[in-house]
Amino acid sequence: MKQLLQNMKNGKTVVEDVPIPTPRTGMALVKTAASLVSAGTERMVVEFAEKSLVGKARSRPDLVKQVLDKARREGIAPTVQAAFNRLDQPMALGYSSAGTIATLGANMSGFKVGQRVACAGGGYAVHAEYAVVPRNLLTPLPKNVDFESAAFATLGAIAMHGFRLAEPQVGERVAIVGLGLLGLLAIQIASAAGCSVLGIDIDPKRVALASSLGRFDSAQRGLEAVRRSKAVDSSAAFTANRGFDVVLICADTSSNDPVELAAVIARDRARIVATGAVGLNIPRKIYYEKELSFINSRSYGPGRYDSSYEESGNDYPLGYVRWTEGRNIESVVELMSDGKLKVEPLITHRFPIDQAATAYEIITGKKKEPFLGVLLAYSESVGKLESSKVVRFNVPTFKPATCKLGVLGAGLYANATLLPAIKDIEDIELVGIASSGGLHAQHSAKKFGFAYATSSDDEIINDPNINTAAILTRHDTHADLVIKALKAGKHVFVEKPLAINSDQLSAISKQLVKNENCLLTVGFNRRFAPLAQLLSTFYQDRKEPLYAHYRVNAGYIPLNHWTQNPEQGGGRIIGEACHFIDFITFLVGAPPVSVTAHALPDNGKYREDNVSMTFTFPDGSMGVVDYLANGDKSFPKERVEVFCGGKIAVLDDFRALELIEDGKKKEIRGAQDKGWKNEMLAFAKAIREGSQPPIPYEQLIGVTKATFAAVESLRSRNAIDIQ
Repeated sequence: MKQLLQNMKNGKTVVEDVPIPTPRTGMALVKTAASLVSAGTERMVVEFAEKSLVGKARSRPDLVKQVLDKARREGIAPTVQAAFNRLDQPMALGYSSAGTIATLGANMSGFKVGQRVACAGGGYAVHAEYAVVPRNLLTPLPKNVDFESAAFATLGAIAMHGFRLAEPQVGERVAIVGLGLLGLLAIQIASAAGCSVLGIDIDPKRVALASSLGRFDSAQRGLEAVRRSKAVDSSAAFTANRGFDVVLICADTSSNDPVELAAVIARDRARIVATGAVGLNIPRKIYYEKELSFINSRSYGPGRYDSSYEESGNDYPLGYVRWTEGRNIESVVELMSDGKLKVEPLITHRFPIDQAATAYEIITGKKKEPFLGVLLAYSESVGKLESSKVVRFNVPTFKPATCKLGVLGAGLYANATLLPAIKDIEDIELVGIASSGGLHAQHSAKKFGFAYATSSDDEIINDPNINTAAILTRHDTHADLVIKALKAGKHVFVEKPLAINSDQLSAISKQLVKNENCLLTVGFNRRFAPLAQLLSTFYQDRKEPLYAHYRVNAGYIPLNHWTQNPEQGGGRIIGEACHFIDFITFLVGAPPVSVTAHALPDNGKYREDNVSMTFTFPDGSMGVVDYLANGDKSFPKERVEVFCGGKIAVLDDFRALELIEDGKKKEIRGAQDKGWKNEMLAFAKAIREGSQPPIPYEQLIGVTKATFAAVESLRSRNAIDIQ
């Protein structure tokens, strides 16, 4: 399918062929009929992408600080690589569209294939022939609302939410400052609500358009518009010198004039709401004297930026949150159906998706022509969905490789860490890569030289040309995909964690027994790091138990991040601390047998991610993992100290190793290497030689059990035996 993409690195806006996405649970695949180009949000994205690196840095000093902190912590080379990798990721443009449901994911009761819908959401209602959209961002369309009108529904919801925040009453006077698309939708919404409305803009053509909406439509009576130069006098006449009850700022300018004008034309104790991106230097004197209320509106209603609502489909109770973003969109569609919100007069340009780049030349001013509503249109022809889920590339044929790899998941870890580490390994052939959205798989395939990209996991798992699957998806999917891949006769590499609960782990263990000829390994890469190998060798002849202390400056992750969700990410102990438990297991040579865990109070900010875990091992060794989220990210992340038999070893962030024995200290330094490439080399070698897995299954399973036990110990405040 064709999709419009923005390259953040070189600034190019292009249309490319990508696999048709596959809908996940709670989502629908929608065949797009029309989508609206945002002259505000999308223009800002494109203009940022077109800036030089210096220009990008100047406009986002917050990101520059993050880069500098990372450079101090991890070194310049990996930081530069990570920064360029992020910039290299394609960005899907668009957030307001309409079309017809083609297929449904699970748990989509209330929707049906063939249903006409309005679609919303950045990353969902994108400019593409097909889009996957969650249930709470889908609104059914009445028969009398066409696709072009419905493509405005999300933008209409932004205007609707700003209007609702002002809490207007029937008969009140409302001023709309700025008559772009947002303002022209807002004046119709305010008028339909029984308010008298005055629109204000610097552009005489937009003033004339707004005025025409009132002159020729009985539903919009009580609607007038004037130029900015006449705003103050006209406002006095319009309100009988009382001032406006509500002022909605819908302008798009860095100037502070809209905020200042709003105060001048507002009555005492009026409500002012900014929905557009404007200067926000509030002039204290007049805002104080009139005791004005000011609200900066956030997108299109409650639920926006809440992954539980948008992605997981958990709606807010109607009695507590009357107007969610989904219900705002529904309300806009109803106004369209009733003839109270008209968008036909607002449309100035239509482009087929093939010519979408031209639309962006218009909204960024490269083409000097006036515009307002810019729509993208899509072909009505429908191909076979399954065959369109794969995009193939002309890849040179190499000598036969032992490991013919198919990758499930093309996110940041795949693109920034694993694939760069393995792309030059001769024993690994990159055959196919999948991501549910298709877009990131397509980008990764082109970048790293895969033969094809797909949006279907089954395409990879059932491909007879693939003998090894790498699972790099979200944590909750790991176990099911491991079992499916093993059943299909594939060797499996799965990024940590192996499983996020005991039932999943038990199912994997049972499947391993049935697959004696298939190897499994987990992304416990640190044990394969060069300095880790030297550290292990230092203690290879030990005759007594060891003590190891692993301190992790993990950094804060917000509670709404998917890794913090027990059902998706498993939490940070299961999802990431497993790395460090495995490292001590590697040094000891056996998994732990008991654990005691304690944590700092969460206090509503953390979720069991400031924890100290003490493990005991079969030979009497002890290991302490201090996993902390309350530190400063500019400080190095990891430090390991090991004491045993008169020797001390200190591993500092996999960049330096100190070995101390008999009063002598040996120090080894180098570039940070956490063992990703070495791990895959070891896995490929095991496949080639038919030898034992690079990490013994006893340790893979034992470490995973240890994370479950650590969580149990933390919550029960008891020592837990690991069985």
